[in-house]
Amino acid sequence: MGASGWSYLVAYQPDLDAALDALRDTVFAEGDYWWARGETPNVASDYPHRPATMEELFDDEWVQEMGTHSILDVYRVLAEREKPDFGTVEPVSAAEALRVAGTERLTREHLDAIKGLASQAWFGRCAVLHDERGKPEEIYFWGYSGD
Repeated sequence: MGASGWSYLVAYQPDLDAALDALRDTVFAEGDYWWARGETPNVASDYPHRPATMEELFDDEWVQEMGTHSILDVYRVLAEREKPDFGTVEPVSAAEALRVAGTERLTREHLDAIKGLASQAWFGRCAVLHDERGKPEEIYFWGYSGD
């Protein structure tokens, strides 16, 4: 099947890890991820008897190998200067934002400029997006996962 790209916008909160956890909970509850029944992966929301917990979901061998092709495949936002590792989300640094978007204060208008910063499967990125007054407004999570 190959890796799938995914992206999400959520309301801003200063704790990026808490924002990621809340987003993962929402995506899981809504069944907005790929899940296999037999050989073919399908959207989990098509199955009323899909796994009831994330633990149950990730106990499935197919999910362990193939992933969910969603934000569920990443589990933690990295701290500053921490090296990216499998299943982690790296915030866009001020230097990266300035290099690719020409500003350190990103907005929705900069999404196309920063999308290329997520280029490796099984890793995610996130960026704080600001409103026209420069106030943090949203967090953008995006990446690629799944096999």
